[in-house]
Amino acid sequence: MSIDVVVIGEILVELYCKTELADGATLRLGFSGDALNAAAASAAAGATTAVLTAVGADEIGDAIIRRVTELGIDPSLIRREPRANGAYLLHGDLTGSRQFHYWRNGSAASTLDERDIERHREIVAAAGAVVLSGITAALSDTAERAVLAAARAASTVVYDPNFRPRLTTAERARAVLAEVAPHCALLTPSCPGDSIPLLDTGDLDEVLTTALSLGARAVAVTSGTAAVGVADAAGRIQYPVPLNPDAVDATGAGDVFTGTTAARLALGDPLREAVRLGIGAASLSVTGRGGTGHIPTLAQSRAAAP
Repeated sequence: MSIDVVVIGEILVELYCKTELADGATLRLGFSGDALNAAAASAAAGATTAVLTAVGADEIGDAIIRRVTELGIDPSLIRREPRANGAYLLHGDLTGSRQFHYWRNGSAASTLDERDIERHREIVAAAGAVVLSGITAALSDTAERAVLAAARAASTVVYDPNFRPRLTTAERARAVLAEVAPHCALLTPSCPGDSIPLLDTGDLDEVLTTALSLGARAVAVTSGTAAVGVADAAGRIQYPVPLNPDAVDATGAGDVFTGTTAARLALGDPLREAVRLGIGAASLSVTGRGGTGHIPTLAQSRAAAP
């Protein structure tokens, strides 16, 4: 099997509430999570994409796999596990900083471990890019080991630190980042969400310098609707984020950026072109509700790229 991009992580059940949280409130069922959002964006950007995860051996797990397939993602690396799927509840969020309500302790995806990486080692090693996340590493001790094993096995790693204080401590997230960074073709931290707890700075230039010093070959720093900073051996550049007047929900925009950028790197685009397309895709994604509410096509992302 030839896969351009492998995304490793958790797919979550998404419950969206448009009204005030109260007895009788109407919820919309969907599926999201940083891994699914990134994988969907990667597939839409033209890459043959698979998600490596575990989902429940139940009707919800069946629905997740149907949604994965609908999004153009290869489900063949998904393991079924007799556990509940992780879930979260959200309202519309234009800032991307809201703390959502999660139920994920002991989830199916938390059982990810090194054996999953070993089982698919040839695919992981041959992929044009492997997308890893700090969220995945924080799911459990075994999931952290799976992330580290994948980083060692992959030829091209794209790592989004995605720090979540409800899942892990800054100290542990820093330790994972330090181990993964030397294997990375690209780090995609957010500023200040990731940069302050993990790199001790909210200054874009300092984030680029510090992240590169960890050993990554390149860094792309997102800052919400502010500029995206990019640095590698060739130098530094900043790109503006296009204003989207139709924005309704920023959930998953950073994941769309990471997934799109990883896809284009895997397909041979230069770093700066891949980042530009990632910015275009992320800026368009905010017109949909939930993490995969709107995944733009490659043509749309090209048209929106700065």
